[in-house]
Amino acid sequence: MFQNQPAILIADEMHPSLFAMLDKAGFIYDYKPTITRAELLASLPPYTGLIIRSKTNVDEELLNRAPMLRFIGRAGAGLDLIDLDAAKRRDIAVFHAGEGNRDAVAEHAVGMLLALLATILKADREVRQGIWDREGNRGYELGSLTVGLVGFGNNGRATAQRLSGFGCRVLAYDKFLTNYGSALVQEATMAEIMAEADVLSLHIPLTDDTRTMVNDAFIDRFAKPFYLINIARGEIVSLEAVVRGLQQGKIRGACLDVLENEKITKLTPGQQMAFDYLRQSDRVVLTPHVAGWTHESYVRINEVLVRQIQTA
Repeated sequence: MFQNQPAILIADEMHPSLFAMLDKAGFIYDYKPTITRAELLASLPPYTGLIIRSKTNVDEELLNRAPMLRFIGRAGAGLDLIDLDAAKRRDIAVFHAGEGNRDAVAEHAVGMLLALLATILKADREVRQGIWDREGNRGYELGSLTVGLVGFGNNGRATAQRLSGFGCRVLAYDKFLTNYGSALVQEATMAEIMAEADVLSLHIPLTDDTRTMVNDAFIDRFAKPFYLINIARGEIVSLEAVVRGLQQGKIRGACLDVLENEKITKLTPGQQMAFDYLRQSDRVVLTPHVAGWTHESYVRINEVLVRQIQTA
C-alpha cells in the first residue's frame, strides 16, 4: 500500500538490518538518526511515513507539521510515545513490533525471577568475597508458586508459555480480553490475582489508567506477600511504594527492568532515596531496560515492522 510513494523518514537510530529489508520491499527512505526536534518539524512535510524507536515523541505539534503522513512505525512494543488519538483523527496508521521482542522479554522476566528466588546474585557476590554461606542462600522453587500476569498480549502470552515449563500455576488478567484460558494459563480477575498470587508480573502499556497503578493502596490489597516483576514501563510502578512494601514485608522481592525515572543521574530527592534503597537490597534485581534488547530481537523487530507496513 505504501510502496513507491514519497519517502519514509527514519528519525531514530536503527539496527542496520532495517535498511536491507526496506530496500527489498521497495521503500524509499531517508535515515536521519541524529535529527533534532526542530529539524524534524521542519523536515516532515513531504514524508508519508515516519519510523521511530525511543527518542521521538509523536505529539499534536509534530503531526500538525506532517500533512502528508500516512503511517508511523514504532520499532518496539510500547506506543506511549505516540498520541494515538491525534493519529487516528488524521487517519494515520500506527504500526508497532510488539511480537518482535516478546520472546526476549519473556526470557528476561523469568531469568530475573529465577535469580531472585535462588539468591543467585547475592550468592555470587559472597563467593567472590570468600564467603561460603549455603544456608543464607537457600532459595525457593518457582514451581511451588502461583504467578499472576497482568496483561495477556504478546509479552504476557510468551511469559506464560515459558513459566509453564516450571510447573507453577499461572493466572492471567487482561481487561480487554475474554476466553483466553488454556492448559498453560487460567483466566482470572484482578481480585483473584490479589488473593492468590505469590508473584505479580506486569505486561501492560503505560496509559493514563496504568500510570502509578502499583502504589501503596494497590500493594496493600494483596492477601499475601508477593514478588513483583516489572518489565513493562517504569511509570506504572511507584518506586517509593515498592520500598515501603519491601520494608513492611508486603513485597518479598522485586525484579525491575524499568524505573519510574530512568535518568538515574537526575532523580528527584524522593526518587533518589527510593533508588538508593533498592540498589542496596539483596531482595531486588535491577537491569537497565534491556528485557527486549537482545541481538535476535533487534533484527526481529525490524522484520515485524516492515511486514506490517508492507501488508497494510
